[in-house]
Amino acid sequence: MIAIVVLTHNRVHLLRRCVEDVLARTSELTQEIVIWNNGSTDATRSYLESLDDPRITCVHHGENIALNALGPAFRLTRAPYLVGLDDDVVEAPEQWDETLLDAFRRLPSIGFLCASIAYDPTDAASRYLRHMREVVGAYTPREVNGVRILEGSVGPACTMTSRELYERAGGFRQHRKFVYWRPDVPYQRAIRKLGYGSAFLVDLEVRHAGGPQHSELPRPKLEFYEHETRLTARKDRAKRAILGVPFAATLNRRYRWFDPPLPPFDPRRYDAEPQAAPPPGQSAAS
Repeated sequence: MIAIVVLTHNRVHLLRRCVEDVLARTSELTQEIVIWNNGSTDATRSYLESLDDPRITCVHHGENIALNALGPAFRLTRAPYLVGLDDDVVEAPEQWDETLLDAFRRLPSIGFLCASIAYDPTDAASRYLRHMREVVGAYTPREVNGVRILEGSVGPACTMTSRELYERAGGFRQHRKFVYWRPDVPYQRAIRKLGYGSAFLVDLEVRHAGGPQHSELPRPKLEFYEHETRLTARKDRAKRAILGVPFAATLNRRYRWFDPPLPPFDPRRYDAEPQAAPPPGQSAAS
C-alpha cells in the first residue's frame, strides 16, 4: 500500500533515530522501505546491514548524488502511495503513515501532503516554517472532509503523493548541476498544472533535526544555498523594479503574475526557548 524512501549521507546518528523512532512506528500499510545510502563514509553501511526488517531494502551508492537519488529510489518501489522521508526526521507518533494516508485519501485536491513539523528552536526548518506562517502568511488554514490542513507549498520532510499522480507529473527530476537542490519544487509546480495543491496536515506532527547544530553541512549543499541566495536576490531586484512602476503592484495583486519579494528571514528571532505555539495559521501576535 505505502512505499517509503529515505536518502542518507554521513549522519548515522540521525539515521538511527529515523529508523528506530519513525520507520519502526509505521503500520502494516507500509510494505516497502528503501534506504538509499549516498556514498557514506561513516558507520552508515554497517548500521544498515544490521537491520532485520524484511520491508527494508538498502542501496549503497558509490557516490553522494544527494537529492538526485529520489527518482531512482522511487523506481525501486511498486506501492500505490509514496512517501519521501528525510533522514533527519527523528520522531513520529505510532502509525503515522496510516494517519497520513487516511488524510491524503480524504483530500481530493491535495496531491502532496506533508506532516507538520514540530517547532524546535534548534531546527532550521521549523524556524523557517514559523517565519513563513507568522510573517509571510504563506499558508491558508482549511478543513476539508474533516481534515485540517495548512494549504501552501511544503517541503519533502515527510510527504505523501500517489504513484498515479507521480507518474502523470513526471516524478522527481534530477538536476544537471547540483545534487543538493529542491526537486519537490518543480514537482509541486507540475501537479499544480494538473489541478492539485500541497498542504501540511495539521493533526500529524513529526520532529525534524536539521541544520548545522545537528550535522555538518556538505560543501555541495552550501554551494547550492549560495547559488539560490544569489538567484533570489537578482529576481527580487527585478520584481521591485517592476512593482515600482505606477499601477504595477495593483495589477500584480489582481492577476498574480509573480509573487512579491518575501520579507527577510532573521533566524535570530526564533532562537529563544520554545514557547507555546499559536494555533496553526494564526499569528503569535493575534
